[in-house]
Amino acid sequence: MVKDGGMELTEDEAQLYDRQIRLWGLESQKRLRCAKVLIIGLQGLGAEVCKNVILAGVKAVTVLDDENVTEEDICAQFLAPRNTVGKNRAISSLERAQALNPLVDVKAESENVANKPDNFFTQWDVIVATNCPLKQLLRLNGICRSAGVKFFCGDVFGFFGYFFVDLQIHEYSEEVTKHVSAPVRAENKKQKIEEIKVTQKNTATFVPFQDAIDIDWTSDRYKSKVSKLDFSYFLMKILLRFRSENHRNPKPGTGSDVEQLKNIRDSELAKLEVPLDKVGDSVFDLIFAQVSPVCAIVGGVLAQEVIKAVSQKEAPHNNMFFFNPTNNLGQIFCLGN
Repeated sequence: MVKDGGMELTEDEAQLYDRQIRLWGLESQKRLRCAKVLIIGLQGLGAEVCKNVILAGVKAVTVLDDENVTEEDICAQFLAPRNTVGKNRAISSLERAQALNPLVDVKAESENVANKPDNFFTQWDVIVATNCPLKQLLRLNGICRSAGVKFFCGDVFGFFGYFFVDLQIHEYSEEVTKHVSAPVRAENKKQKIEEIKVTQKNTATFVPFQDAIDIDWTSDRYKSKVSKLDFSYFLMKILLRFRSENHRNPKPGTGSDVEQLKNIRDSELAKLEVPLDKVGDSVFDLIFAQVSPVCAIVGGVLAQEVIKAVSQKEAPHNNMFFFNPTNNLGQIFCLGN
């Protein structure tokens, strides 16, 4: 057994996670090994997060999804076999998810997230919510803040993706480079400066999702920042409102969906006194289905943030990540503070 601080990793675990232990240390791996994670929504993005978190070696992962596997899922959701189209997405993904790491306890639930009582969500260390209506995201975030559960939410719409992080008050350690004066030798009296790596402890404070999406862009504090902010933020608001009004995501080849998206855009931006050309019409050609490479990118960064949050290693992203569909760049913004 590998022992440290009263906790243990088995020899099998130490061997399996050897590379990770070398990367972020034994203490961080032990924190991961104690963590229980709930992943809500198992489309392409949820599957990517699920895969990466299981491979990292957490204690348990439960996937929750009441929808069935669709033909569209086959393009990005690699955990559900092709022959499971029409069957529940979470249950269909269980076998492949478990096979990723037999040391992780993986379970699946097929109930709608809205039907789960509040106390169901307090048993987890981390909740990652995808493919949820805005009402449920705000509800889940409120429950997590009350119970001290780390909260993440995100989505991929075609070539666009985003996620939000709320770790409340989060303590972490990171390696920083410091410059110090080297000892002066008798034969060389010139002072030299050396670089050394030291571990530094820090604290980050996060805001709830409500604060990040309800920013008053007409106020003096934020109005001047509109031109600098990536349009992806406003696109996220448009897409979340579409989902809330239609109980689904936009569908490709549906002209009425594009028209509704444009109407929502006009309404939202006018209310915020943001120029309508901030989100151009051409963007709405890029937000259909779940594009596999975008799921991999956004899901990879999101899972990395889950691992950092649990392991308390390295500075977390605070608090929004956007993958821009027009230039294929990821950007981080701290909003709502």
